[in-house]
Amino acid sequence: MQKSRRIVIKSLLASLLLVSLAISQPKKLKVYISVDMEGIAGVVSDDQLGPGSFEYERFRQFMTKEALAAVNAAKEAGASEILVSDSHGNGENLLIEQFPKDVRIIRSWPRRLGMMAGIDATFDAAIFIGYHSSTNNLKGVRAHTFSSARLTRVALNGTNVTEGAWNAAVAGHFGVPAVMISGDDAAIGEVRSLVGNIEGAEVKNSLSFHSANTMTPEAAQELIAQKVKTALGRLKDFKLYKVKTPVILEMGFKHYRPVEVLTYLKGVERIDSHTIRYVGKDMLEVADFQLFVTSYSFSLEP
Repeated sequence: MQKSRRIVIKSLLASLLLVSLAISQPKKLKVYISVDMEGIAGVVSDDQLGPGSFEYERFRQFMTKEALAAVNAAKEAGASEILVSDSHGNGENLLIEQFPKDVRIIRSWPRRLGMMAGIDATFDAAIFIGYHSSTNNLKGVRAHTFSSARLTRVALNGTNVTEGAWNAAVAGHFGVPAVMISGDDAAIGEVRSLVGNIEGAEVKNSLSFHSANTMTPEAAQELIAQKVKTALGRLKDFKLYKVKTPVILEMGFKHYRPVEVLTYLKGVERIDSHTIRYVGKDMLEVADFQLFVTSYSFSLEP
């Protein structure tokens, strides 16, 4: 009887030890960072935004350093795993050799979930660096939504959205809160109006579509690091941004022909001369549709 009692006691002690070890182990913090370029400090025009432009090589350095500021701050805040998404232009802007070796980076297109490729329910927070306002905004440097050449409007359930709000909704689908954004004042204000009072690093003030009052790169990097640390230090304060399902997607086009042709597809409705409506069961389904519409080209064929 005593032997049996000793075995039970040892088993209980072992269980208590395991529970104690589990409690004492710090929770792993996994962070997703999506990086665009229009919202980087100093960016005001095409001169900074694409290969061949005379300031592009300098400004991809600044883009990389703002992303690194977020990465290093996240690590200091306890992040043990970080995934960075190069989400501008050709998706090949970040200088990947400058990142810590334990950071993973998503590059180029096409990819499922676009600017949020690779996110899933294992992440604890989503951070947006270098973001811009929507094509519907009267303010904002280089304001557009997904395609400045094609689209005039993108709406979810009747509400116009920015790329930041759209990406927050994708994150929200997986139970991941958007906690911080950097960019100009218009971009931050617009995202906050939908997503909530997330941390914002305002690295420049919009004066017009091609003009801004901007911080220096070094000052912007310091501000970004500060806001990332603050955001990750109060994760419990942030609510998920989730859109109601089914999700009604509306897309306005600058030209009528894409609208005509897309209406040939089952499930696509033409609601005016330049706008289509598509209903998906959730954010993932409308994200796939949006990515196809904005990405497909005959040039993709061999």
